[in-house]
Amino acid sequence: MTFQVSAMYRIRAVDGEDDEVATTLSDLHRLTFFESAPMPEFDLGHWWLAFHGGVAIAFAGLVPSTHLAHAGYFCRVGVLREHWGRALQLRLMRALELRARNNGWDCVISDTTDNVASANNFIRAGYRLYRPQHPWGWPQTLYWRKFIGRA
Repeated sequence: MTFQVSAMYRIRAVDGEDDEVATTLSDLHRLTFFESAPMPEFDLGHWWLAFHGGVAIAFAGLVPSTHLAHAGYFCRVGVLREHWGRALQLRLMRALELRARNNGWDCVISDTTDNVASANNFIRAGYRLYRPQHPWGWPQTLYWRKFIGRA
């Protein structure tokens, strides 16, 4: 599979406590998740936006894990459908992994449910399936972990 990566895409860390940023994150969440997932609390953790030109077209979030010690939880990623296939989820993963390493965490964990494209991106990014001691998702949820080492 070939990815189209364009210099026209920029990823930027943003402050989820900023009202304008929170509105943009909320809008992107609604446009990418519809009603399938609850709205995150954007004032918690670290957030990124991906821009095409000056327009926000993707987002991702990382919060301290409540499931595993010394870990970050990759809580959300959403890319507008017309920008799929340009490795944006992978680029967002790299940004949040760097933040997790700088936070002193040992790994990043996440989960996918019925999302083959996202699961394949986790595999491409070096995440491996694991079984948490206390699963938090649905019976068909896949759990992902990547050891990143501390900064």
